Amino acid sequence: MKAPDFAYARPASLDAALALLAEHGTDAVPLAGGQSLVTTLNMRLAAPGLLVDLNAIPGLAGVSEADGVVRIGAMTRHRDVGTALVRERLPLLAAALPHIAHPAIRNRGTIGGSVALADPATEWPACCLAAGATILVQGPKAERRIAADDFFLGLYTTALGPGEIVTAIEFPVPGPDAVWGFEELSRRHGDYALVGLAATAKRGDSGLTALRLAFFGVADRPVLAVKAAAAIEAGDVAGAQAALGDELDPPDDPVTKAATRLHLARVVLGRVTARMRDGSVSEESHHGI
Repeated sequence: MKAPDFAYARPASLDAALALLAEHGTDAVPLAGGQSLVTTLNMRLAAPGLLVDLNAIPGLAGVSEADGVVRIGAMTRHRDVGTALVRERLPLLAAALPHIAHPAIRNRGTIGGSVALADPATEWPACCLAAGATILVQGPKAERRIAADDFFLGLYTTALGPGEIVTAIEFPVPGPDAVWGFEELSRRHGDYALVGLAATAKRGDSGLTALRLAFFGVADRPVLAVKAAAAIEAGDVAGAQAALGDELDPPDDPVTKAATRLHLARVVLGRVTARMRDGSVSEESHHGI
């Protein structure tokens, strides 16, 4: 299939892009990397009247650090997130990066586009939740800072208002006692996750504290499993696994049933938190599930 007819604009400034979005309202959509949008256009699942291409706007890409915060511009390509700075300061993101689709998509897709789309089976939204990130958005009137905890509202639904654009994501730099974990299960490398977990915590003599468990692929949005995290901090792994039955809402599909996804989530929870407790912090992936 071919995309429906649409007008195209490539503004050279953020103000110009915001003005176009405000003028055309819901008939206009921003274009970042296009890896999801172009597919929906070609399948005629979307038919906007105007595409507002953000790729010529300066200052929306790049990775920097200041005052204990790593800032990643929204137009930073997936591949370019993997800088030495991110590998050192935000190893959770570096671990998640290779799991994002395939090299061609990582070369074009953007972190801001992924966060704004809010696909519940993708890695960056869950990493934002686990890391306690802040999403920076610019609208026609003002900039807003939205905690990741408040940003993802449902299936492809976020706290973005009309005419707003994600401009950057800010991640607090973890302290010296920080640990992290990442694991994703998929049928094949590059496929959408059947279940995934991005996690951060502090590790001390008494175990894990400040644990954040962000699951993806098991609900209509990335989910912070608060009850499961509390149980893990109390040393009750079985209780944490049981709590996932209340906290997750995995979907059925013709191949993988909801009960299977929930079982896999419990397995992943046990694996990831065991590595975090033991200090063997790493990422793992399993395919062919």
